Amino acid sequence: MVHFFALMLWVAGVLAFVAGMPQLGVAIFVVVVINGVFAFIQEERAEKAAERLADLMPVRVTVRREGQVLVIAADEVVVGDLVLLGPGDRVAADLSVLESHDLRLDESMLTGESAPVRADEGARAFAGTFVTTGEGAGAVVATGAHTRLAEIAALTAGVERPPSPLAGELTRVVRVVAAMALGVGLAFFGCALLFDMPARDGFLFAVGVTVALVPEGLLPTVTLSLAMGAQRMAARNALVRHLEAVETLGSTTVVCTDKTGTLTRNEMTAVEVWTPAGSVTLRSEGYGPIARITGDIIAIAQASRAADSAVACVQGRIANDDGTWRPVGDPMEAALDALARRLAGGEARPEVLAAHRYAFDPVRRRSSVLTGDQLFVLGAPDSVVPRCLDAHEADQVVDAMAQRGLRVVAVASRPVTGSVDERRGVDEVEAHLDLLGLIGLHDPPRTGVEHAVAACRASGIRLAMLTGDHPATAAAIAGQVGLALPGSPTLEGDELPEDDEELAALLAHDGVVVARVAPEDKLRIARVLQERGDVVAMTGDGVNDGPALREADIGIAMGRSGTDVAREAADLVLLDDDFATIVAAVGQGRATFSNIRRFLTYHLTDNVAELTPFVVWALSGGRFPLALGVLQILCLDIGTDLLPALALGAEPPTDRALRRPPEGRHLIDATLLRRVFGVLGPAEALLEMTAFVTALVVAGWRPGEDFPTGHALMAASGAAFAAVVFGQMANAFACRSATLPPWRLGWTTNRLLLGAVAVELLALAGFLAVPAVADLLEQAIPPPAALLVALGAAPAVLIADALHKASRARRRDAGPGLATQSASHRAHPRGEVGDPSPAAVPDLIHR
Repeated sequence: MVHFFALMLWVAGVLAFVAGMPQLGVAIFVVVVINGVFAFIQEERAEKAAERLADLMPVRVTVRREGQVLVIAADEVVVGDLVLLGPGDRVAADLSVLESHDLRLDESMLTGESAPVRADEGARAFAGTFVTTGEGAGAVVATGAHTRLAEIAALTAGVERPPSPLAGELTRVVRVVAAMALGVGLAFFGCALLFDMPARDGFLFAVGVTVALVPEGLLPTVTLSLAMGAQRMAARNALVRHLEAVETLGSTTVVCTDKTGTLTRNEMTAVEVWTPAGSVTLRSEGYGPIARITGDIIAIAQASRAADSAVACVQGRIANDDGTWRPVGDPMEAALDALARRLAGGEARPEVLAAHRYAFDPVRRRSSVLTGDQLFVLGAPDSVVPRCLDAHEADQVVDAMAQRGLRVVAVASRPVTGSVDERRGVDEVEAHLDLLGLIGLHDPPRTGVEHAVAACRASGIRLAMLTGDHPATAAAIAGQVGLALPGSPTLEGDELPEDDEELAALLAHDGVVVARVAPEDKLRIARVLQERGDVVAMTGDGVNDGPALREADIGIAMGRSGTDVAREAADLVLLDDDFATIVAAVGQGRATFSNIRRFLTYHLTDNVAELTPFVVWALSGGRFPLALGVLQILCLDIGTDLLPALALGAEPPTDRALRRPPEGRHLIDATLLRRVFGVLGPAEALLEMTAFVTALVVAGWRPGEDFPTGHALMAASGAAFAAVVFGQMANAFACRSATLPPWRLGWTTNRLLLGAVAVELLALAGFLAVPAVADLLEQAIPPPAALLVALGAAPAVLIADALHKASRARRRDAGPGLATQSASHRAHPRGEVGDPSPAAVPDLIHR
C-alpha cells in the first residue's frame, strides 16, 4: 500500500476529489487497494511456501540411544539425548559436552567472534553453533524455545535482509517509469492550459495520462513469478532459501562445481587396497555385504589391518538392518567400514577405544586417533606418505590409482610408548609413521550428468571443477563426464598464481580443473570471477565451503551429503545432490527473468495505445476529440490487462531457455523499447485510432466538419476501447517469446493465459454492453464496421510482431559466428548468441 507507485496513485486520487471528480478518485483508490491486496496475498503465499520448504530442509542429528547410533531429524531431539558431533555439524540443542577430541565451535552467530572456540569436557555447546573441527559428544540440556539461540532470535526477528540485485533492478524500473509518468502528465497539463482548457479539466487530463503510464500490476506479477519459480524448483528437488535467488540463478555465467556427490553419486566403494605385501581388489556394488576379493592371504591380512586402522580414525559406519547394509554418516567413512567388514568375512569390527582424536581439517587433510599403545593416521596420500619412514614406491601407486579415477586415501600408524602429551602440536605427534596401505575408492559418475554438462555449455555457461581430490582423480572424472575440454588446464591449489589477472586468465578457460583446493582458494576464485564480470554459482557440501558459498552470487549446497554449515550459507539446496538439478533450476531462473520482461513488454505496449489519443489531441491543438477517457484507461489496466499479465508471469520454462545465454542485464533495455515503441505499440495504436475514426464516419462525420457528440462519440470511443483490448489479447500471445511467433510455441501451452484471455473477452462485453458500466465509462457498443476494424487489431499485432521477429532472426543469422559471440558473451554475460540445440536440453527441462 505504500510503495512508490502506490504513493503516487494515493496523491492522484486525493487530487481528483479536490478537483471535483469523486468517481475518478474512487477508481484510483480501487486500483491501489486491489493491487495491494493481491500483492499481500502473493507475498503471504510465498512466505508460507518458503516455510514449507524450510520444513523440508534436511537438518539431521546423530544421536546414541540405548547403545545404538541413529540419525534423526533435529526437531526430534529431546533432553537427555546423547548427541554425536563431527566437523560441519550444526548443534541442534544446548548441550553439555561429555566428550571432546579437539572439539571447536563457530559461535559467531551468538557472540560475533569469528575465531572458533574450543569446547572441552564440561563446557556448554549452544544450539545454532557449528562444529568447525574435532569430534565430541554432549548431553542435551535444553531444546527449542528454551535455548540460548531462541532468546537471541527474539531480539533479531526484525532484522531485514539487504536488497537483492533483482530488487535493485525493480527499483530502477519503478523510478524510471514513475519519472516518465509524472513528466508526461505535467507536459500534457501544460498543453491543456495552452489550449485554453479549464484548469480542472486540464488536471483531470494530466491525471489520466499519468495513470496510463503506471504498471499497476508490476510488483504482484514479480512476486507471483518468483513464487512459482521457487515452487517449480522445489518440484525438481531444488529448495530456494531466498525468492530473489530464483532470478539470480538464471543469470549464472560460470558454475564452479565440486566433484563428490554432485558429478558423482557419492556412493563410495573401496575397490582396491595396496599394501607393502601386495594388492587386493574387491568387486562389489555400493554398500552391500557381498564382495569378490582377489589377492593372496598375506596381502588380504595386511589389507584388513589397514582397513581396521582407517575405521579407527573415522565415525561413519555401516548399519546392518537384517542383512541389508546402509551407510550412517559420511559416505567415504562408511565405505571404509564396509571394506573392513568385507575383508573380515562380513563381521562388524570392534570399536577402538580412543584416548584422544586429532580430527580431520582441510589444512592438514588427515585425521588420527591415539589409543593406549598405537597412533593411527588416515588422510590424503600427499599429506600422509611424506610423514612415513619408508614409502618410496607409494607415489607411483597413488598416481596409477588416481589416473583410473579412484579416490585414494593413505593409512599409517606408529607405536606409542609411555604417555603422550596431547598438548603437543599435531604435526609433532603425526610423525615417523609406518605406511600400512593405500585404499582406492570408486565413486561412479551420476547417470545423465554428461547430458547436464552439455546442456550447461549449450546455454552459454562455463564450467570449472574445484575439488580437494588428487589432480589425476579429478582430471579422470572431469574427462568421464565431459567437463574437461581438450586444452583445458588441470591445476593444484598451491599452483594458483598470486596475481589476480593471471588467475582470471586461467579461469577464463571452460573446463578448468583445480585440485587440492583449499577453502581460501575457493573464496579467491569466486572473487576473481566476479571481478571479471561473471555471475558465479558455487556448489559445496563441507564446512570449509561456507565462505565461498556466501561469497558467490549463488551458493548451492548439497541436501543429502552436505553439512549444516553449507546449507546455512547457501541460497539453493539440492535435495538430490544432482548436477542436472542445477541445470533445470538455471532454466527456471531464466524463465522468471524473461517473464518479468514479458509483463513489461505487454504493459508498455498498452501504454502506447492509451497515450496515442492524448498525443493526437495535443497535436491537433485540442480540436480532435479524445478517443479514450481516464476511467477507460483504468479499466484497461485493471479490468482487462491484469490477468493476462499475471499469466505471462507464470509462463513455464522452455527448452530455448537453456539454448542461449541469458538476456540483457536490465529488465528494460533498448531491445525491449524498440519492440514496444517501434512495432507492437504503433500497430495497436493505429488500429485503435482507425476504429475510432471509422465509427465517426459511420455516424456521418466528414473531415472539416464538427465532430459528433452524444451516443455517436460514445460508440466511437467504445470502438477504440475494443481495439485496444483485442490488440492486447494478441499481444499477450506475442509476448510469450522474444524470438518465436505464437504458432511456433503452440496456442494452448499456457493454459493460464487462455483462461485470462477468456476472462478479458467477457470483461470487454460487460464494459460495452452493461448500460450502467458503459455510461460510467462514457462509451457504447460500436457499429459493426468499426467493430470489424477493432477486431483487426489482433491480427495486425501478430503480423507486425512476426515480421519483427523474422527480421531480427535474419540479422542474427547474418551476424558474427558463434565463437565471436561467445567472446562477446564473456564480456556481456547476458548478451544473445546463437541457439545450439543439444538433444539433452528438452529432456532436462521437461522431466
